[in-house]
Amino acid sequence: MMRKIEDSPLYGIANPKSIAIFGASNRYTAMGTGILTSILQMGYEGRIYPVHPSETTVLGHTAYQSVLDLPETPDLAIMVLPTRIVPDVMEECGKKGIKYAIVVSGGFKETGRDGAVLEDRLKQTADKYGIRFLGPNCIGAVNTHLKLNATFMPCEHPPGFIGMASQSGSFITQMFAYLGRYGIGFSNGFSVGNEANIDIVDCMEYLAQCPNTKVISLYIESIRRGREFIDTARKIAPHKPIVAYYAGGTEAGRRAGLSHTGALAGEDRVYEGVFRQSGVIRAHSIEELFDFCWCLGTCDLPAGNRVIVQTHSGGPGAVAADACARSGLELPALSESTRQKLSEYLPQTASMNNPVDLTFTKNNMDFFVEIPRILMAEPNADALLMYLMLPRRNITRFIESTGLSTEAARAETEKFIAEQSRQLAEAMLASEKPWVGFSYYSGESPFIRGLYDAGAPVLPGPNRAARAIGAMVEYKRLREKLNASA
Repeated sequence: MMRKIEDSPLYGIANPKSIAIFGASNRYTAMGTGILTSILQMGYEGRIYPVHPSETTVLGHTAYQSVLDLPETPDLAIMVLPTRIVPDVMEECGKKGIKYAIVVSGGFKETGRDGAVLEDRLKQTADKYGIRFLGPNCIGAVNTHLKLNATFMPCEHPPGFIGMASQSGSFITQMFAYLGRYGIGFSNGFSVGNEANIDIVDCMEYLAQCPNTKVISLYIESIRRGREFIDTARKIAPHKPIVAYYAGGTEAGRRAGLSHTGALAGEDRVYEGVFRQSGVIRAHSIEELFDFCWCLGTCDLPAGNRVIVQTHSGGPGAVAADACARSGLELPALSESTRQKLSEYLPQTASMNNPVDLTFTKNNMDFFVEIPRILMAEPNADALLMYLMLPRRNITRFIESTGLSTEAARAETEKFIAEQSRQLAEAMLASEKPWVGFSYYSGESPFIRGLYDAGAPVLPGPNRAARAIGAMVEYKRLREKLNASA
Protein backbone atom coordinates (compact mmCIF):
# COMPACT_ATOMS: atom_id res chain seq x y z
CA MET A 1 0.00 0.00 0.00
CA MET A 2 1.28 3.45 -0.91
CA ARG A 3 0.98 6.19 1.68
CA LYS A 4 -1.72 8.85 1.48
CA ILE A 5 -0.88 11.84 -0.67
CA GLU A 6 -0.79 14.14 2.38
CA ASP A 7 1.92 11.92 3.89
CA SER A 8 4.22 12.35 0.90
CA PRO A 9 7.10 14.83 1.32
CA LEU A 10 6.15 16.20 -2.08
CA TYR A 11 2.73 17.26 -0.81
CA GLY A 12 4.23 19.94 1.41
CA ILE A 13 6.51 21.11 -1.41
CA ALA A 14 3.76 21.23 -4.05
CA ASN A 15 1.01 22.68 -1.83
CA PRO A 16 2.52 25.30 0.49
CA LYS A 17 0.36 28.02 2.01
CA SER A 18 3.45 30.14 2.73
CA ILE A 19 6.98 30.36 1.33
CA ALA A 20 10.28 31.75 2.58
CA ILE A 21 12.64 32.49 -0.31
CA PHE A 22 16.39 32.96 0.16
CA GLY A 23 18.43 34.59 -2.60
CA ALA A 24 15.80 36.84 -4.15
CA SER A 25 16.64 40.54 -4.24
CA ASN A 26 15.86 43.67 -6.23
CA ARG A 27 18.64 42.75 -8.66
CA TYR A 28 16.78 41.33 -11.63
CA THR A 29 19.74 39.24 -12.85
CA ALA A 30 19.78 37.11 -9.70
CA MET A 31 18.37 33.62 -10.14
CA GLY A 32 16.50 33.87 -6.85
CA THR A 33 14.83 37.02 -8.12
CA GLY A 34 13.80 35.12 -11.23
CA ILE A 35 12.16 32.42 -9.13
CA LEU A 36 10.29 34.95 -6.99
CA THR A 37 9.18 36.75 -10.16
CA SER A 38 7.80 33.47 -11.53
CA ILE A 39 5.92 32.83 -8.28
CA LEU A 40 4.38 36.29 -8.38
CA GLN A 41 3.58 36.28 -12.09
CA MET A 42 1.72 32.99 -11.97
CA GLY A 43 -0.54 34.38 -9.27
CA TYR A 44 0.41 32.28 -6.24
CA GLU A 45 -2.08 33.14 -3.52
CA GLY A 46 -0.09 32.13 -0.45
CA ARG A 47 2.11 34.28 1.77
CA ILE A 48 5.64 35.12 0.61
CA TYR A 49 8.58 36.01 2.86
CA PRO A 50 11.83 37.10 1.16
CA VAL A 51 14.86 36.61 3.42
CA HIS A 52 17.76 38.95 2.63
CA PRO A 53 20.63 40.22 4.80
CA SER A 54 20.34 43.88 3.72
CA GLU A 55 17.22 44.56 1.64
CA THR A 56 14.13 45.74 3.54
CA THR A 57 11.75 45.02 0.67
CA VAL A 58 12.12 42.64 -2.28
CA LEU A 59 9.83 43.09 -5.28
CA GLY A 60 7.31 44.88 -3.11
CA HIS A 61 7.33 42.31 -0.28
CA THR A 62 8.69 42.96 3.20
CA ALA A 63 12.10 41.29 3.54
CA TYR A 64 13.59 39.81 6.70
CA GLN A 65 17.26 39.55 7.65
CA SER A 66 16.86 36.05 9.06
CA VAL A 67 14.36 33.25 8.77
CA LEU A 68 14.20 33.36 12.56
CA ASP A 69 12.65 36.84 12.28
CA LEU A 70 9.64 35.73 10.23
CA PRO A 71 6.20 36.32 11.78
CA GLU A 72 5.22 32.68 11.20
CA THR A 73 6.78 29.36 10.28
CA PRO A 74 6.49 29.03 6.50
CA ASP A 75 5.48 25.73 4.93
CA LEU A 76 8.31 25.80 2.39
CA ALA A 77 11.80 27.28 2.09
CA ILE A 78 13.39 27.93 -1.33
CA MET A 79 17.18 28.43 -1.30
CA VAL A 80 19.17 30.04 -4.11
CA LEU A 81 22.33 30.79 -2.14
CA PRO A 82 26.12 30.40 -2.29
CA THR A 83 26.87 26.72 -1.76
CA ARG A 84 29.00 27.18 1.36
CA ILE A 85 26.19 28.75 3.42
CA VAL A 86 23.33 26.44 2.39
CA PRO A 87 23.84 23.96 5.30
CA ASP A 88 23.86 26.85 7.80
CA VAL A 89 20.63 28.25 6.36
CA MET A 90 19.10 24.78 6.48
CA GLU A 91 20.03 24.71 10.18
CA GLU A 92 18.19 28.00 10.75
CA CYS A 93 15.17 26.71 8.85
CA GLY A 94 15.15 23.66 11.12
CA LYS A 95 15.24 25.87 14.21
CA LYS A 96 12.30 27.84 12.81
CA GLY A 97 10.33 24.62 12.37
CA ILE A 98 10.21 24.56 8.55
CA LYS A 99 9.68 21.00 7.30
CA TYR A 100 10.02 21.31 3.50
CA ALA A 101 12.60 22.93 1.25
CA ILE A 102 13.83 23.27 -2.32
CA VAL A 103 17.59 23.68 -2.61
CA VAL A 104 18.28 25.19 -6.02
CA SER A 105 21.94 25.94 -5.26
CA GLY A 106 24.51 23.77 -7.02
CA GLY A 107 28.16 23.01 -6.24
CA PHE A 108 27.56 19.82 -4.27
CA LYS A 109 28.17 16.17 -5.14
CA GLU A 110 28.14 16.85 -8.86
CA THR A 111 31.40 18.87 -8.53
CA GLY A 112 33.51 16.21 -6.83
CA ARG A 113 34.79 15.20 -3.39
CA ASP A 114 34.55 18.56 -1.60
CA GLY A 115 31.04 19.10 -2.89
CA ALA A 116 30.05 15.61 -1.77
CA VAL A 117 31.26 16.38 1.76
CA LEU A 118 29.15 19.54 1.81
CA GLU A 119 26.12 17.60 0.52
CA ASP A 120 26.52 15.06 3.33
CA ARG A 121 26.51 17.89 5.83
CA LEU A 122 23.35 19.30 4.23
CA LYS A 123 21.63 15.91 4.46
CA GLN A 124 22.63 15.44 8.07
CA THR A 125 21.30 18.87 9.00
CA ALA A 126 17.98 18.18 7.28
CA ASP A 127 17.69 14.78 8.97
CA LYS A 128 18.39 16.38 12.35
CA TYR A 129 15.27 18.55 12.00
CA GLY A 130 13.10 16.19 9.95
CA ILE A 131 13.24 18.41 6.86
CA ARG A 132 12.47 16.90 3.45
CA PHE A 133 13.92 18.71 0.46
CA LEU A 134 14.29 18.66 -3.32
CA GLY A 135 17.82 19.03 -4.67
CA PRO A 136 20.39 20.34 -4.25
CA ASN A 137 21.38 21.39 -7.77
CA CYS A 138 17.80 21.52 -9.04
CA ILE A 139 15.59 24.07 -10.79
CA GLY A 140 12.56 23.88 -8.50
CA ALA A 141 8.97 22.71 -8.76
CA VAL A 142 5.68 23.70 -10.34
CA ASN A 143 2.05 22.99 -9.41
CA THR A 144 -0.05 24.65 -12.08
CA HIS A 145 -3.32 23.89 -10.30
CA LEU A 146 -2.13 25.84 -7.25
CA LYS A 147 -0.72 28.61 -9.50
CA LEU A 148 2.71 27.90 -8.03
CA ASN A 149 5.73 28.16 -10.30
CA ALA A 150 8.84 27.93 -8.14
CA THR A 151 11.28 27.96 -11.08
CA PHE A 152 13.05 30.79 -12.87
CA MET A 153 11.23 30.30 -16.21
CA PRO A 154 7.73 31.70 -16.86
CA CYS A 155 5.02 29.03 -17.02
CA GLU A 156 2.24 30.28 -19.26
CA HIS A 157 0.59 27.04 -20.31
CA PRO A 158 -2.80 26.20 -18.76
CA PRO A 159 -3.07 23.73 -15.85
CA GLY A 160 -2.36 20.32 -17.33
CA PHE A 161 -2.46 16.60 -16.62
CA ILE A 162 1.18 15.50 -17.09
CA GLY A 163 3.06 14.95 -13.85
CA MET A 164 6.83 14.96 -14.25
CA ALA A 165 9.88 14.07 -12.19
CA SER A 166 13.14 15.00 -13.87
CA GLN A 167 16.82 14.68 -13.14
CA SER A 168 17.25 17.69 -15.41
CA GLY A 169 15.62 20.96 -14.50
CA SER A 170 15.63 22.04 -18.13
CA PHE A 171 13.17 19.32 -19.06
CA ILE A 172 10.72 20.91 -16.64
CA THR A 173 11.27 24.62 -17.27
CA GLN A 174 12.14 24.58 -20.96
CA MET A 175 9.10 22.43 -21.66
CA PHE A 176 6.62 25.08 -20.45
CA ALA A 177 6.55 26.79 -23.84
CA TYR A 178 6.87 23.52 -25.75
CA LEU A 179 3.83 21.95 -24.09
CA GLY A 180 1.87 25.18 -24.26
CA ARG A 181 2.36 25.14 -28.02
CA TYR A 182 0.09 22.08 -28.11
CA GLY A 183 -2.41 23.23 -25.51
CA ILE A 184 -1.23 20.73 -22.88
CA GLY A 185 0.90 21.13 -19.77
CA PHE A 186 2.17 19.86 -16.45
CA SER A 187 -0.03 19.20 -13.47
CA ASN A 188 3.07 19.06 -11.28
CA GLY A 189 6.74 19.11 -12.21
CA PHE A 190 9.63 18.29 -9.88
CA SER A 191 13.29 18.87 -10.64
CA VAL A 192 15.04 16.42 -8.31
CA GLY A 193 18.66 17.46 -8.93
CA ASN A 194 21.12 15.37 -6.94
CA GLU A 195 18.31 13.52 -5.09
CA ALA A 196 20.03 13.96 -1.75
CA ASN A 197 16.76 13.62 0.17
CA ILE A 198 13.81 13.19 -2.24
CA ASP A 199 14.20 11.08 -5.37
CA ILE A 200 12.26 9.94 -8.41
CA VAL A 201 10.61 7.09 -6.48
CA ASP A 202 9.16 9.60 -4.00
CA CYS A 203 7.90 11.69 -6.91
CA MET A 204 6.25 8.67 -8.54
CA GLU A 205 4.42 7.88 -5.30
CA TYR A 206 3.11 11.45 -5.04
CA LEU A 207 2.08 11.73 -8.69
CA ALA A 208 0.30 8.37 -8.49
CA GLN A 209 -2.01 9.87 -5.84
CA CYS A 210 -2.28 13.36 -7.40
CA PRO A 211 -5.87 13.85 -8.66
CA ASN A 212 -4.73 16.33 -11.33
CA THR A 213 -2.20 13.93 -12.85
CA LYS A 214 -3.40 11.50 -15.54
CA VAL A 215 0.01 10.27 -16.68
CA ILE A 216 3.48 10.27 -15.09
CA SER A 217 6.57 11.25 -17.10
CA LEU A 218 10.18 10.66 -16.02
CA TYR A 219 13.50 11.96 -17.28
CA ILE A 220 16.15 9.59 -15.90
CA GLU A 221 19.93 9.64 -15.88
CA SER A 222 20.19 6.95 -13.20
CA ILE A 223 17.95 5.06 -10.78
CA ARG A 224 19.45 5.01 -7.32
CA ARG A 225 16.85 2.80 -5.59
CA GLY A 226 16.33 0.08 -8.19
CA ARG A 227 14.20 -2.36 -6.20
CA GLU A 228 11.99 0.41 -4.80
CA PHE A 229 11.59 1.86 -8.30
CA ILE A 230 10.39 -1.46 -9.70
CA ASP A 231 8.05 -2.21 -6.78
CA THR A 232 6.54 1.30 -6.82
CA ALA A 233 6.09 1.41 -10.58
CA ARG A 234 4.41 -2.01 -10.59
CA LYS A 235 1.86 -0.72 -8.08
CA ILE A 236 1.19 2.44 -10.07
CA ALA A 237 1.20 1.23 -13.69
CA PRO A 238 -2.05 -0.79 -13.54
CA HIS A 239 -3.89 2.41 -12.60
CA LYS A 240 -1.89 5.25 -14.16
CA PRO A 241 0.58 5.13 -17.07
CA ILE A 242 4.26 5.91 -16.52
CA VAL A 243 6.45 7.00 -19.44
CA ALA A 244 10.24 7.32 -19.06
CA TYR A 245 13.10 8.67 -21.14
CA TYR A 246 16.50 7.31 -20.10
CA ALA A 247 19.55 9.30 -21.19
CA GLY A 248 22.41 7.28 -19.65
CA GLY A 249 22.51 4.26 -21.95
CA THR A 250 25.65 5.26 -23.87
CA GLU A 251 29.14 6.03 -22.62
CA ALA A 252 28.69 9.68 -23.59
CA GLY A 253 25.36 9.79 -21.73
CA ARG A 254 26.89 8.21 -18.63
CA ARG A 255 29.72 10.77 -18.53
CA ALA A 256 27.27 13.64 -18.98
CA GLY A 257 25.00 12.36 -16.20
CA LEU A 258 27.91 12.02 -13.77
CA SER A 259 28.98 15.62 -14.30
CA HIS A 260 25.37 16.85 -14.34
CA THR A 261 23.94 15.44 -11.10
CA GLY A 262 26.59 12.98 -9.95
CA ALA A 263 24.45 10.15 -11.31
CA LEU A 264 25.98 6.75 -12.00
CA ALA A 265 24.15 5.42 -15.06
CA GLY A 266 23.93 1.81 -16.19
CA GLU A 267 23.87 -0.08 -19.44
CA ASP A 268 20.95 0.56 -21.74
CA ARG A 269 19.82 -3.06 -21.79
CA VAL A 270 19.62 -3.10 -17.99
CA TYR A 271 17.27 -0.12 -17.95
CA GLU A 272 15.24 -1.62 -20.78
CA GLY A 273 14.68 -4.66 -18.58
CA VAL A 274 13.84 -2.53 -15.54
CA PHE A 275 11.21 -0.61 -17.48
CA ARG A 276 9.60 -3.74 -18.91
CA GLN A 277 9.55 -5.42 -15.52
CA SER A 278 8.04 -2.30 -13.98
CA GLY A 279 5.31 -1.69 -16.57
CA VAL A 280 6.94 1.59 -17.63
CA ILE A 281 6.62 2.74 -21.25
CA ARG A 282 9.99 3.77 -22.65
CA ALA A 283 10.32 6.81 -24.91
CA HIS A 284 13.37 7.35 -27.09
CA SER A 285 13.31 11.14 -27.24
CA ILE A 286 11.94 14.03 -25.23
CA GLU A 287 9.42 14.75 -27.99
CA GLU A 288 8.28 11.14 -27.86
CA LEU A 289 8.01 11.27 -24.07
CA PHE A 290 5.42 14.03 -24.28
CA ASP A 291 3.71 12.59 -27.37
CA PHE A 292 3.06 9.39 -25.43
CA CYS A 293 1.87 11.30 -22.36
CA TRP A 294 -0.43 13.46 -24.48
CA CYS A 295 -2.22 10.51 -26.06
CA LEU A 296 -2.27 8.35 -22.93
CA GLY A 297 -3.79 11.28 -21.03
CA THR A 298 -6.54 12.07 -23.56
CA CYS A 299 -7.49 8.79 -25.28
CA ASP A 300 -9.13 5.59 -24.16
CA LEU A 301 -6.86 2.59 -24.58
CA PRO A 302 -7.19 0.52 -27.76
CA ALA A 303 -8.50 -3.04 -27.55
CA GLY A 304 -5.73 -4.15 -29.91
CA ASN A 305 -3.23 -2.96 -32.50
CA ARG A 306 -5.50 -2.61 -35.56
CA VAL A 307 -5.53 0.93 -37.00
CA ILE A 308 -7.43 2.62 -39.80
CA VAL A 309 -5.66 5.49 -41.54
CA GLN A 310 -7.96 8.19 -42.94
CA THR A 311 -6.52 10.67 -45.42
CA HIS A 312 -7.45 12.82 -48.39
CA SER A 313 -3.97 12.63 -49.90
CA GLY A 314 -2.09 9.55 -51.05
CA GLY A 315 1.42 10.49 -49.92
CA PRO A 316 0.61 11.22 -46.27
CA GLY A 317 -1.54 8.07 -46.20
CA ALA A 318 1.32 5.93 -47.49
CA VAL A 319 3.76 7.43 -44.98
CA ALA A 320 1.24 6.85 -42.17
CA ALA A 321 0.77 3.22 -43.24
CA ASP A 322 4.53 2.69 -43.22
CA ALA A 323 4.83 4.38 -39.81
CA CYS A 324 2.13 2.12 -38.40
CA ALA A 325 3.89 -1.00 -39.64
CA ARG A 326 7.17 0.14 -38.09
CA SER A 327 5.35 0.72 -34.77
CA GLY A 328 3.91 -2.80 -34.67
CA LEU A 329 0.44 -1.75 -35.78
CA GLU A 330 -1.74 -3.56 -38.30
CA LEU A 331 -3.93 -2.00 -41.00
CA PRO A 332 -6.98 -4.27 -41.39
CA ALA A 333 -9.25 -4.35 -44.43
CA LEU A 334 -12.65 -2.71 -44.02
CA SER A 335 -15.69 -4.89 -43.58
CA GLU A 336 -18.38 -4.92 -46.28
CA SER A 337 -20.87 -3.14 -44.00
CA THR A 338 -18.40 -0.29 -43.44
CA ARG A 339 -17.78 -0.01 -47.18
CA GLN A 340 -21.49 0.27 -47.85
CA LYS A 341 -21.92 3.03 -45.28
CA LEU A 342 -18.94 4.94 -46.68
CA SER A 343 -20.21 4.74 -50.27
CA GLU A 344 -22.92 7.29 -49.44
CA TYR A 345 -20.26 9.92 -48.65
CA LEU A 346 -17.43 9.19 -51.08
CA PRO A 347 -16.77 10.02 -54.74
CA GLN A 348 -15.83 7.27 -57.16
CA THR A 349 -12.20 8.39 -57.05
CA ALA A 350 -11.88 7.49 -53.35
CA SER A 351 -10.11 4.37 -52.12
CA MET A 352 -11.81 2.23 -49.50
CA ASN A 353 -8.68 0.25 -48.85
CA ASN A 354 -6.72 0.98 -45.69
CA PRO A 355 -5.46 3.73 -45.77
CA VAL A 356 -8.86 5.14 -46.64
CA ASP A 357 -7.93 7.83 -49.18
CA LEU A 358 -10.98 10.02 -49.80
CA THR A 359 -9.34 12.52 -52.23
CA PHE A 360 -12.31 14.82 -51.55
CA THR A 361 -15.82 14.53 -50.08
CA LYS A 362 -19.23 15.70 -51.20
CA ASN A 363 -19.57 17.74 -48.02
CA ASN A 364 -16.52 19.11 -46.18
CA MET A 365 -17.95 18.28 -42.76
CA ASP A 366 -18.28 14.64 -43.77
CA PHE A 367 -14.49 14.21 -43.74
CA PHE A 368 -14.16 15.44 -40.17
CA VAL A 369 -17.26 13.97 -38.52
CA GLU A 370 -19.47 11.52 -40.41
CA ILE A 371 -16.80 9.45 -42.16
CA PRO A 372 -14.58 8.95 -39.11
CA ARG A 373 -17.63 7.94 -37.07
CA ILE A 374 -18.31 5.20 -39.62
CA LEU A 375 -14.67 4.12 -39.48
CA MET A 376 -14.71 4.12 -35.68
CA ALA A 377 -17.62 1.68 -35.78
CA GLU A 378 -15.58 -0.75 -37.91
CA PRO A 379 -15.44 -4.01 -35.88
CA ASN A 380 -11.98 -4.87 -37.27
CA ALA A 381 -10.40 -1.62 -36.04
CA ASP A 382 -9.10 -0.52 -32.63
CA ALA A 383 -7.97 3.04 -33.43
CA LEU A 384 -8.13 5.78 -36.06
CA LEU A 385 -5.15 7.76 -37.36
CA MET A 386 -6.36 10.80 -39.28
CA TYR A 387 -4.56 13.24 -41.57
CA LEU A 388 -5.64 16.83 -40.85
CA MET A 389 -5.33 20.03 -42.84
CA LEU A 390 -7.69 22.91 -43.55
CA PRO A 391 -5.77 25.86 -45.06
CA ARG A 392 -7.40 29.16 -44.16
CA ARG A 393 -6.35 30.90 -47.38
CA ASN A 394 -7.93 28.20 -49.54
CA ILE A 395 -11.25 28.47 -47.72
CA THR A 396 -11.26 32.26 -48.02
CA ARG A 397 -10.50 32.02 -51.74
CA PHE A 398 -13.37 29.60 -52.30
CA ILE A 399 -15.80 31.80 -50.36
CA GLU A 400 -14.66 34.93 -52.22
CA SER A 401 -15.52 33.20 -55.50
CA THR A 402 -19.20 33.26 -54.47
CA GLY A 403 -19.18 37.05 -54.66
CA LEU A 404 -18.57 38.03 -51.02
CA SER A 405 -16.14 40.82 -50.27
CA THR A 406 -12.69 39.89 -48.98
CA GLU A 407 -13.57 41.14 -45.48
CA ALA A 408 -16.84 39.19 -45.39
CA ALA A 409 -15.12 36.09 -46.80
CA ARG A 410 -12.47 36.23 -44.09
CA ALA A 411 -15.12 36.52 -41.37
CA GLU A 412 -17.01 33.59 -42.86
CA THR A 413 -13.77 31.61 -43.04
CA GLU A 414 -13.07 32.10 -39.33
CA LYS A 415 -16.59 30.94 -38.45
CA PHE A 416 -16.31 27.93 -40.73
CA ILE A 417 -12.91 26.83 -39.38
CA ALA A 418 -13.97 27.33 -35.76
CA GLU A 419 -17.03 25.16 -36.31
CA GLN A 420 -14.98 22.47 -38.03
CA SER A 421 -12.47 22.44 -35.15
CA ARG A 422 -15.20 22.34 -32.52
CA GLN A 423 -17.11 19.45 -34.04
CA LEU A 424 -14.00 17.43 -34.79
CA ALA A 425 -12.51 17.93 -31.31
CA GLU A 426 -15.78 16.94 -29.65
CA ALA A 427 -15.95 13.77 -31.74
CA MET A 428 -12.29 12.87 -31.10
CA LEU A 429 -12.53 13.32 -27.35
CA ALA A 430 -15.87 11.50 -27.08
CA SER A 431 -14.66 8.47 -29.01
CA GLU A 432 -14.40 5.17 -27.14
CA LYS A 433 -11.52 4.16 -29.41
CA PRO A 434 -8.30 6.17 -29.69
CA TRP A 435 -8.64 8.83 -32.38
CA VAL A 436 -5.34 10.56 -33.06
CA GLY A 437 -4.70 13.23 -35.66
CA PHE A 438 -1.50 14.15 -37.46
CA SER A 439 -0.70 17.24 -39.45
CA TYR A 440 2.16 19.06 -41.09
CA TYR A 441 0.53 22.32 -40.01
CA SER A 442 1.36 23.86 -36.64
CA GLY A 443 -0.66 25.81 -34.11
CA GLU A 444 -0.31 28.86 -36.34
CA SER A 445 -3.10 27.30 -38.40
CA PRO A 446 -6.44 28.36 -36.84
CA PHE A 447 -7.86 24.90 -37.53
CA ILE A 448 -5.04 23.06 -35.72
CA ARG A 449 -4.97 25.71 -32.97
CA GLY A 450 -8.67 25.12 -32.36
CA LEU A 451 -8.04 21.39 -31.95
CA TYR A 452 -5.15 22.01 -29.56
CA ASP A 453 -7.19 24.42 -27.48
CA ALA A 454 -10.00 21.87 -27.20
CA GLY A 455 -7.56 19.21 -25.99
CA ALA A 456 -7.63 16.96 -29.05
CA PRO A 457 -4.41 15.00 -29.72
CA VAL A 458 -2.92 16.13 -33.05
CA LEU A 459 0.74 15.24 -33.46
CA PRO A 460 3.31 16.77 -35.83
CA GLY A 461 3.51 14.09 -38.52
CA PRO A 462 2.45 10.46 -38.99
CA ASN A 463 5.56 8.84 -37.53
CA ARG A 464 5.12 10.45 -34.12
CA ALA A 465 1.37 9.77 -34.17
CA ALA A 466 1.86 6.09 -35.03
CA ARG A 467 4.49 5.71 -32.31
CA ALA A 468 2.07 7.23 -29.79
CA ILE A 469 -0.68 4.77 -30.75
CA GLY A 470 1.90 2.00 -30.45
CA ALA A 471 2.71 3.20 -26.93
CA MET A 472 -0.97 3.00 -25.99
CA VAL A 473 -1.11 -0.58 -27.32
CA GLU A 474 2.03 -1.44 -25.34
CA TYR A 475 0.69 0.12 -22.15
CA LYS A 476 -2.52 -1.87 -22.40
CA ARG A 477 -0.50 -5.07 -22.80
CA LEU A 478 1.79 -4.26 -19.87
CA ARG A 479 -1.16 -3.31 -17.67
CA GLU A 480 -2.93 -6.59 -18.40
CA LYS A 481 0.28 -8.48 -17.64
CA LEU A 482 0.72 -6.70 -14.30
CA ASN A 483 -2.91 -7.27 -13.34
CA ALA A 484 -2.61 -10.96 -14.20
CA SER A 485 0.46 -11.36 -11.99
CA ALA A 486 -0.96 -9.39 -9.05
